[in-house]
Amino acid sequence: MTQKDPPRYEQIADYLRGLVADSEPGDRLPSDAELCERFGVSRMTARQAVQVLASDDLVVRRRGAGTFVAARRVPRLLGSPLSFSESMKRRGMTASSELLQRKEITPTETERESLDLDENEPAYLLERLRLADGTPMAIERAVMPVSLVQSLRLNIEQGSLHVAFEDAGHYPTKALAEVTARKGTKRERDLLKLTTSADVLLCEDRIIWDQDGMALEHTVTSYVADRYSFEAVLYRGQEDGR
Repeated sequence: MTQKDPPRYEQIADYLRGLVADSEPGDRLPSDAELCERFGVSRMTARQAVQVLASDDLVVRRRGAGTFVAARRVPRLLGSPLSFSESMKRRGMTASSELLQRKEITPTETERESLDLDENEPAYLLERLRLADGTPMAIERAVMPVSLVQSLRLNIEQGSLHVAFEDAGHYPTKALAEVTARKGTKRERDLLKLTTSADVLLCEDRIIWDQDGMALEHTVTSYVADRYSFEAVLYRGQEDGR
């Protein structure tokens, strides 16, 4: 019994996978019309092939513009105490930062409660654009106790907050995080070099405590959704047993 050839759309999908492997994120791929001409198939078959790659997050389709190689997503463990710098290092990428803001602020009520600050106690804001291999990945807004920041030896422009914490004897040990999705503002789109107002940001609202239970930072980080994927490690507790 002879083995049947794979469907035409699968053959085209394999061809496109080869192109993606040899391309960079953002590179344009052949249009549906070009695929129809090359393989002698209908437009429906060409679209089916492209959809296979889109379902695997390998390509993105932009109405009126074409099909493009998707950004390679960076995995992030949800709520991980790892710093951005350490996380990128583990992925073989070079982390860098651009300073956006650094100043004392009046914290919001949520920030005050998260950091266990007194009613009239100020906080310190550090906002940075985080990049990996030169690509903007996230906007990080960290709010910390002023007294903690004053004790740190930190190169604010490029240094890792968590390295500075550890140098001061505060080891990021526990984290609580919540992730939501929303469209980016014009400022965020400009900083992250997003092309359309439809681009989605994943916003991680996270509090980190040290080994003694001291709150170190309340950080809201806005990630580009198509450059990141969030992972979670879950354990079934005894109270969930049946």
